[in-house]
Amino acid sequence: MDRIFSGVQPTGNLHLGNYLGAIRNWVRLQNDYECIFCVVDMHAITQWQDPAELTANTREVAAAMIAAGIDAKKHIIFNQSQVPAHAELAWIFNCVARMGWLNRMTQFKEKAGKNRENASVGLYAYPVLMAADILLYKGTHVPVGEDQKQHLELARDIAQKFNNDFKTDLFPVVEPLIFGAATRVMSLKDGTKKMSKSDPSDLSRINMTDDADQIAKKIRKAKTDPEPLPESTKEFNGRPEAANLIGIYAALSDSSVEDVCARFGGEPFSTFKQHLADLAVSSLAPMQEEMRRLMQDTSHVDAVLADGAARARAVAEPILGEIKDVVGFLSP
Repeated sequence: MDRIFSGVQPTGNLHLGNYLGAIRNWVRLQNDYECIFCVVDMHAITQWQDPAELTANTREVAAAMIAAGIDAKKHIIFNQSQVPAHAELAWIFNCVARMGWLNRMTQFKEKAGKNRENASVGLYAYPVLMAADILLYKGTHVPVGEDQKQHLELARDIAQKFNNDFKTDLFPVVEPLIFGAATRVMSLKDGTKKMSKSDPSDLSRINMTDDADQIAKKIRKAKTDPEPLPESTKEFNGRPEAANLIGIYAALSDSSVEDVCARFGGEPFSTFKQHLADLAVSSLAPMQEEMRRLMQDTSHVDAVLADGAARARAVAEPILGEIKDVVGFLSP
């Protein structure tokens, strides 16, 4: 069976975009792939994190995975820092990757902004660690959004160069699994920007810890335009907020954007928002209730992460041993 590796950062405020864009898709991949799902806490510290918040956020993300329906007995859920082989392979790959490759990474430029000289080396080398995450398990497929596609291409370049340099076929060619545009959830306050945990306005996102009243309030206050709802996707041009709300409804209801337009097109936003709020609350409530239960007593979450880490190490360590033999490192 092909093997998926995928990860999510524990940086707090897990939101609807994370769920629809990643976690829900992971649940659906379980029957077709061997899955390794990672809370990438080592990636998180490429930018400063409060230690207590990092611990809490790691548990929250793991709880979300469990609550969403990922089978932690059949598949692996763990946090990255419990498997030291990630860091060891990242160093080997630092010596394979080229500076020119990393200089082309657009996400570093976006995150570092004008303070590039003050950015951490970790933030710069982030994509190399991501390559190590995947290839440590000889992952064959990675679910990615468009914003991560460049990083996956780098992982493929690193794997190919390693194989060529050492005359081996140790690493597979990793293939992306890219999901449709309906899962690209934008800000409720600006339909041209992705829903983000870093947005200063809490009204811009639906957090996975929000209760029913908070969800309904945020949808009511979501930015719209004065026109009725579009009757087809052809009318989306220049109306990003309308496209976003319709896309969210389509994703939550497992229907097409075209079908949502056909059903609600021509109606005022006020009417549609009520339907969307009801759907969001009913769709998210079971998962949110289970998340709250898990977070009230984190012993189960911690046990899942510890078991997952042990199983991840059992997969990773023999592969790292192969890699070290190829490189020429002496074994103890």
